[in-house]
Amino acid sequence: MPETAPKAAGGHRVVYAPRIQDLLARKEPVFRIDASTVGVCDPALMAEVVAARPVLSAERSVYKPAAGADIPHDSATRTIRALGQDVTAAIAAPPPPARGLSGAWPYAATSYLRRWLFASDPLPVSLLSKRGVTGSDALSRLVDRAVTLWPASGAGDTAGALAGQIRDASGTLERKQAVALYRRASATLCDGVAALAGNALWLMGPAREQRAARPGLTPFLWETLRLLPPAWMLWRKGGDAYAALHPEIRPEDDVALFPLLMHRHPDFWTDPLEFQPERWAGVADPEKTPAFMPFGFDGARCWAKHLVVPLAERLLEVAFENRITLRTEDGRTHVPLRSLLSVRFDAETGA
Repeated sequence: MPETAPKAAGGHRVVYAPRIQDLLARKEPVFRIDASTVGVCDPALMAEVVAARPVLSAERSVYKPAAGADIPHDSATRTIRALGQDVTAAIAAPPPPARGLSGAWPYAATSYLRRWLFASDPLPVSLLSKRGVTGSDALSRLVDRAVTLWPASGAGDTAGALAGQIRDASGTLERKQAVALYRRASATLCDGVAALAGNALWLMGPAREQRAARPGLTPFLWETLRLLPPAWMLWRKGGDAYAALHPEIRPEDDVALFPLLMHRHPDFWTDPLEFQPERWAGVADPEKTPAFMPFGFDGARCWAKHLVVPLAERLLEVAFENRITLRTEDGRTHVPLRSLLSVRFDAETGA
């Protein structure tokens, strides 16, 4: 079997779930995954697939229908702006105690970020972002009902901008959708940033403190987004728009786009499995790099892309300032088959 794991620093190794390993071993730019799904990792064809038609509401994560109705464009725009305000305010303030970063990653980092960004929101709104709540359907429904009774405009002075959308919603449907957007947006951002920061910590290896001493952590994050992109696959429901693009794609086939595979293609990358942050030195706009799609294509880019890298960089700074150490068996980490590609390890801070 060809070598597919990135060559992380200091002997750190990555072990993928079998289905991911099988994908990484594929050499074809277009290949059949099963009877009704075709995989694509060719950059030009991926761009054509994305451009063939607008993304469907059901194909989105945060902005898929809620409360039985589509999310209006103006609501989506307000949510992005509100989340940006909350993140900007949070990272300008002192972070929570670093002991919250000790434990099993990425879960410890996810909980830490949710506490950092949304702890000032009043009950019961702040419960919408708690991992213990989001992991239970029964608790989620209970909290959702409690939030719908949360006082209207003028209450909750400590509420952030995202929570304010719930408080100021006019009408039952708008309030229910604001609750869904709070839950989805907070979870998507925190889970994605935790995965990116954890992947970067692993790839940087045991000498991470010395590496981090170099000016800026951004190149390390861009190289992590290349080798271990949390958003490693994009899914599109099949149809005639795609069947005309390639003979392997039939109208009834769904299409899976794989940035994870494209980012390692030897035709576009020198030493594609090597962790080389220096390859991003002097690159003004990494997203214009050929065969690089960390946040999607034009017209289908991640709604929080302008928040992810700065927040992940700040999280790493806190981890380094508090002497974080990683603990795994034999220097190996496992990557399970999940919607977000993220390594697993135990961490401990000196704080």
